[in-house]
Formats: sequence, C-alpha cells, structure tokens
Amino acid sequence: MATLAQRLKQIRSQINDAELAYNRQPGSVLLLAVSKTKPSEAIACAYQFGQRHFGENYLQEALKKQQELGAYAITWHFIGPIQSNKTKALATHFDWVHSVDSLKIARRLSEQRPSHLPLLNICLQVNISDEPSKSGITLAELPPLCELVAKLPNLKLRGVMAIPAPQQDFEQQRRPYKILYQAVAKLGQPELDTFSLGMTGDLTAAIAEGSTIVRIGTALFGERDYSQM
Repeated sequence: MATLAQRLKQIRSQINDAELAYNRQPGSVLLLAVSKTKPSEAIACAYQFGQRHFGENYLQEALKKQQELGAYAITWHFIGPIQSNKTKALATHFDWVHSVDSLKIARRLSEQRPSHLPLLNICLQVNISDEPSKSGITLAELPPLCELVAKLPNLKLRGVMAIPAPQQDFEQQRRPYKILYQAVAKLGQPELDTFSLGMTGDLTAAIAEGSTIVRIGTALFGERDYSQM
C-alpha cells in the first residue's frame, strides 16, 4: 500500500508541475487510473488514497471488478476497443466511454443507455498518427461525426481521445496533441471540453497541449502481467 500511495503522490505532483509550467488551471487535469489486468484489491487500495476515476480496457474483466467493488463510489471509464455486441453492457455499466469510433457504435450506446441513468459521457477516438493497427477516426472524419453524435439522445459528447505513435523527443510528443487540440477548437463547440490525451510516457507533453484527462497505468500500478488474463 505504501508503494501505491507514493506512486499516486508522485503522479499527482507531476500533473501539478505540468499544469504550473504550461499555464494550466490547477486541478484542470484529471488522473484516470488505468487498472486493466490489475486486481480489485489494487483499485480498492488506490481508492483509499483518494483515487476515484478508473479506466478499463476489457469488458468482462471490468464487469467482474464492478461487482466486487460495488460499495465504492467509483467513476468507471471504458477506454478499450468497442465491439457491437458489447455496447449494451457498456451503456449500462459505465459512466464514460472514451473509444467511440463510429456513428454505429454511438447510436447503439444511445439506444441502449438505460433511461434512469445520467447521460453517458463519450469521447470520439481519433487515430491521430494514422496507424493501421489502431482504432479511431481520421481528423477529416471528426467534424461530421461530431455533428451527428451530438444530436443523439442519452449521450453527452464531451470531446476526443487519442493514442499517438510513441515518440521519445518531447517536442515530437507534443505535435500530434497540438494538431488535435487545434482541430477541435476549429469546430467551435464549447461543450467539447474533454481531451483524453497522454499516458505514462508522454503525460507532460499532453498537458502542455491541452489534455484534461491523462490515462496512467504502469507508472501507478506497475508492469502488467498479461499471462494471468
């Protein structure tokens, strides 16, 4: 527990330092703890130290954790690829979905969101580096899809999510985030207030270019053991 507490403190400090360095409002960047492949005990531990937002990539694993942690006031984010047959569970059991990459998926989430729940917060995933191996729409597809998704009931279109190709150079890390931020700004839709950008390796670069949610897993929970899945 002490190690996790120390890591949380260090990451929060790094976020605060980046906010200060790049003239961001203190507290404007949310830490999303990416807990995929990690046990419910690790989530409960982070919760004890004030972490409330957790991101999951794998639906069945996430549903199991949600059941085990039902007593905790956790805000659940889904950040993995979306298959059509999973949308009903996503619409029912999550507060945020970051990885919407088609009108078909958005419509299904809208239709399947239970009426007694608040609007489902969603982000459109943009494949900002045009990588064939990654999900997401192109920059050119962003404006028309935003216009259509924003009209759907039961959803609240919040902004965009992206996972650029890894770069070691700081300025190269910043570049795709700057391009995406500017593209969203050109849409002229102030309700798009969320930029789910930045992970362990490029957290500071993302905050420098407008990120409002950083998705941190390895730096918080340690390396993942996928053989246990």
